[in-house]
Amino acid sequence: MLLSGRGVAMSFFASCVFTIIPAYVLQLAPLDGVQVFAQRVLWSLPAVFILLLLTGRGSALQHCLQRLWREPLLIVALLCAAALMGVQWLMFVWAPLTGHMLDLTLGYFLMPLVLVLTGRLFYNEHLRSLQRIAVLCALIGIAHELWRLGGFSWVTLVCALGYPPYFMLRRWMGFDAFSGFFLEMLVMAPVAIFLVLSLAPAQVFIEAPQLWYLLPGLGVLSTLAFAAMLGASRLLPLGLLGILSYIEPVLLFLFSVFWIGETVESGQWWTYVPIWIAVTLVIFDSLRVLLKQSRRLN
Repeated sequence: MLLSGRGVAMSFFASCVFTIIPAYVLQLAPLDGVQVFAQRVLWSLPAVFILLLLTGRGSALQHCLQRLWREPLLIVALLCAAALMGVQWLMFVWAPLTGHMLDLTLGYFLMPLVLVLTGRLFYNEHLRSLQRIAVLCALIGIAHELWRLGGFSWVTLVCALGYPPYFMLRRWMGFDAFSGFFLEMLVMAPVAIFLVLSLAPAQVFIEAPQLWYLLPGLGVLSTLAFAAMLGASRLLPLGLLGILSYIEPVLLFLFSVFWIGETVESGQWWTYVPIWIAVTLVIFDSLRVLLKQSRRLN
């Protein structure tokens, strides 16, 4: 499978936008994490639908609906995919509001390794030399953190283990990225409506009128980030997608320290520095392969 420059760019864009979301969430007081999650789902739904129309994917959505009608097993897979993504969405907005950003960040450091292992075991994907060195560097950092703490928090484990089965389900379903994303939002919408009606503070939009424009903005950011990530997952080998995903936790780490103000102990640098070296190697390797491919095509 050729390395897709478009796929690499989409993965990088998704990582950057995902890093903006925790900072954005901090501006949504007085809503708590569960309420922000529910509002995020409801405001993302129209944003995804508009994006579907603007990109001319209405026929792809119709095809997905026809497949769901003909293949009932796809309905079960869609429900599972929506549940997996819903948990990740909840964690992502809950963590910055409750002081668990570093736990979340460590989960996202672990998640690419799980993706690489998934690609190797289930899709027989192979890594190039620099990619293998990058994985080794990342493993050194993760092993040090495991030795330092003696284990991982439940927040870390949920984040690390949630996305690989989600991506595997999406590949098996074979849905268009935008159409599948919209259907998942549609599945989560009833739960989100229930949470808003039962948990949202009374008169919240009167007390905080800025929510009228901040919440639609959250829906747009979420839609752009997930659309880019899903597009990259269809264009790139799962192992490479996992390694590129290291860009996001590096940015989240910087956000946790310099924006939220969470402290990093001196011993933790032996965790993060090897991972940053891994990210640098991956970026260099990706650019090198893209340059070779462009020369071959020309």
